[in-house]
Amino acid sequence: MPKPSPIVALTAGGPHAWIMINALRAEFGDFPVILEDPEPEDLFWARRRRLLGPLKVASMQAARLPIKLAKRGTGAVIDQIITDYGLKPERPADLQPIKVPSVNSKAAQEALIETDPHAVFVVSTRMIGARTLSTVKAPFINYHSGFNPLYRGMFGGYFALANEQPEYFGATVHLIDHGVDTGDILYQSRIKVHPKDNFHTYVWRIAAGSQAIVINAVNDALTGTLRPYTLDLPSRQYFAPMFGRYVWTGLTKGVW
Repeated sequence: MPKPSPIVALTAGGPHAWIMINALRAEFGDFPVILEDPEPEDLFWARRRRLLGPLKVASMQAARLPIKLAKRGTGAVIDQIITDYGLKPERPADLQPIKVPSVNSKAAQEALIETDPHAVFVVSTRMIGARTLSTVKAPFINYHSGFNPLYRGMFGGYFALANEQPEYFGATVHLIDHGVDTGDILYQSRIKVHPKDNFHTYVWRIAAGSQAIVINAVNDALTGTLRPYTLDLPSRQYFAPMFGRYVWTGLTKGVW
């Protein structure tokens, strides 16, 4: 059975999630990780069609082909980022996660109650519902690889560059509320993009330069010194790039 712990992580896993969780483990020691099953891809796209319409979603799916082609040669860039920053993108070998079907499941809520954390760190999960958010009094702190509120949602780094706003290429650590990346900000990073970077390396570059802000936010939660704030900037939620814009942006701006 889970035991009380100062920190609990909620995640569906993945390299960027493990980078942040491993950075926290190195700083604070071991803590429970509640690992949800990834959302099935067909359900994800069905939800997108209901929200955006079938034509936009079809264009997003078509863009996956040129995006996949852009992946060639990026393995060496990613390996260099991992080496340069000492990243640990693998699930820890000694980790025994608490497996749940969803962060919104009763099993996840029970695990949160039993671990009774002072801080809940969230990275790479589906949207967290109100019932889970109200399960414990601890703040839910999310790592988002985009600069809020300008680049909420998905692929914030790519869209910042596509919109010719490299000064907003970075990450946000924020409190979770009932919106999509709309909670008050705790820390932000601004990262310099490299000439060899593209769609496949942006999130790695951002993660590499954002470990410190994750550690700072969790430390503030544990010491009762959280200082949330907002920025007076336009707010927009982004989804996946559509085919025409992705190709045009790549050809005209060199942002692939």
